[in-house]
Amino acid sequence: MTDLDDLPIAGTVVLLRPGSPTLGDAAAVEVLLMRRPGRGSFADAWVFPGGKVEESDRRPGDEEVDLARRAGIRETWEEVGLVVDDAVTLSRWQPPVEAPVRIRTWFFLATAPTGDLRLSAGEVVDAQWISPAGALSRHAAGEWTLFPPTWMTLHKLSTAGSVDDALATAGVVRRFSTRVLPGAAGTVFAWGDLRLDTGALPWNLNAG
Repeated sequence: MTDLDDLPIAGTVVLLRPGSPTLGDAAAVEVLLMRRPGRGSFADAWVFPGGKVEESDRRPGDEEVDLARRAGIRETWEEVGLVVDDAVTLSRWQPPVEAPVRIRTWFFLATAPTGDLRLSAGEVVDAQWISPAGALSRHAAGEWTLFPPTWMTLHKLSTAGSVDDALATAGVVRRFSTRVLPGAAGTVFAWGDLRLDTGALPWNLNAG
């Protein structure tokens, strides 16, 4: 199978806002993460809002990325009640051939709109604004479940000095074609020269 496999498409929106000192977080940027129910896809995991393309998302002449963006924006409204006006393409994730359910997912960045969260009872158990580093720390401590694309996105955003800096990382779309490799302690996810060792906590990212 290749990068051109005819797969279902999904869109995920990473909402960004300035860090809030009232939360005791000195980080410059916070993202919205939500926890899925303990069943179905991504059971009990913390993820960004998003979901698969539906027929209502399709428009004549749309490219795949357009469909994914529209799906991500729609799902953000349905899942957390926030209206996103625009979203900048960040990355595209091609699933490994071993995955039981294979969906190609596009990640987008967007500035968080104003308004209170309204969580979809059937799809979202909890949601929190948190710094990327804070979310990674909770995962490293075994408190939160993350999947590799979420972990990698948080790792990338953890060095952003502001929301504008974070949005600037979306200037070039990164395409990740995932391979699963055996590791000394467990599974290793590979993208080109990048290796994410998930055999034990904390996860370890290496290049080369």
